[in-house]
Amino acid sequence: MLDITFVREHSDIVRASEKRRGHDLKIVDDALKTDEQWRKALKEVETLKHKRNVVSEEINKAKKEKNNPLAEKKIKEMRSVADEIKTQEDLVNALLLKRNETLKRVGNVLHPSVPAGKDDSENKELKKVGKVTKFNFSIKDHIELGLSLDLLDLDTAAKNSGARFYYLKNEAVLLSQALQRFAIDRLLKKGYALIQTPYMINRAALEGGVNLSEFEQTIYKIENEDLYLIATSEHPLVALKKDQTLDEKELPLKICGVSACFRKELGAHGRDDKGIFRVHQFNKVEQIVYCKPEDSYTFFEEMQRNAEELFQELEIPFRVVQICTGDLGNKQALQYDIEAWMPGQNDKKGNYREVTSCSNCTNYQSVTLNTKVVRKDGTKEYVHILNNTALTDTRPIVAILENFQTKNGTVLIPKALQPYMNGMKEIKKKR
Repeated sequence: MLDITFVREHSDIVRASEKRRGHDLKIVDDALKTDEQWRKALKEVETLKHKRNVVSEEINKAKKEKNNPLAEKKIKEMRSVADEIKTQEDLVNALLLKRNETLKRVGNVLHPSVPAGKDDSENKELKKVGKVTKFNFSIKDHIELGLSLDLLDLDTAAKNSGARFYYLKNEAVLLSQALQRFAIDRLLKKGYALIQTPYMINRAALEGGVNLSEFEQTIYKIENEDLYLIATSEHPLVALKKDQTLDEKELPLKICGVSACFRKELGAHGRDDKGIFRVHQFNKVEQIVYCKPEDSYTFFEEMQRNAEELFQELEIPFRVVQICTGDLGNKQALQYDIEAWMPGQNDKKGNYREVTSCSNCTNYQSVTLNTKVVRKDGTKEYVHILNNTALTDTRPIVAILENFQTKNGTVLIPKALQPYMNGMKEIKKKR
């Protein structure tokens, strides 16, 4: 959520950003109104505590003077003040909770470059990279290729686990591992620290990374436990420094996160979302950066460049789109997506589909998680946190199968992945 001090001092900026998002400006007013009530109630608590201290001194004085009637009177007064303090503290806590819940509905302050738009259909294409292959034969989509080459078992997965699950088989398993090792090695060379995360986190940690009201249809809850399955390693990694103050010398903190991811993925249907394109479980290599506020847009460009370089090296054509106001989540100030070209989509006419999302969340997550940096002069402020996919496994596998298929029904292995595939250059039909 936004820093309430910033909202108090720059409500005009916050309102202008919310207007661009198409949000009801009343939410900003409600947050500020509740904040004012909270501050007033907090001041009352401080007044009552001061009164308690004064009465306590009066009790001690009366006892020293052996004025028992006065001491008894003051003790009764002390009990009354204590009850008032308890009542007022409950009010303070309730108002703080209400203020913060309201504040979470206010979006991050948008970067000036974010284009206006009502939904994903109005996202802005920034560039296209790579040449789309023109096939001189009737192509197959990744489901047909996966079944014919014995790389997938979807029917058994559906029986044992349900829709949107899958068994990867044979070379597809190697491809999954190869993609992850390929991404890890490239990020390690760029100075990112490698971390494998827990696959479950509690609500307090999760709420720092996401607004649960936005993600309740996405995230799996563990029954009778204060635990959730992670939808991405971003969630445990942004909570890595929860309630900590970092020294300025520790920044930037650049992390390569490795994890499985679990998502409900409700509501999407049709062949273009079947197979292993839209699934409940997949593996991902993630980029996370903690940095000083003045550096965050520099690291945004670096992280976006890292992801683009991976797809260029894999020789998968892609385009970069900037997410518009109507498609941008509350936590993002700026977001770019990479959409890979997948020839088997759109009735085999091909289509660009999302494979990475690069987000600058500025201090939106660190405010909730209370993660700060102390400057050389001793001042403290919230760090900026950014996230971006490096590579997942399933969607890039879809792109590889469909882009690198041959007339003979085989699939060539991108040169960049061959060292991770035991030198294998082609996936052939099984005898």
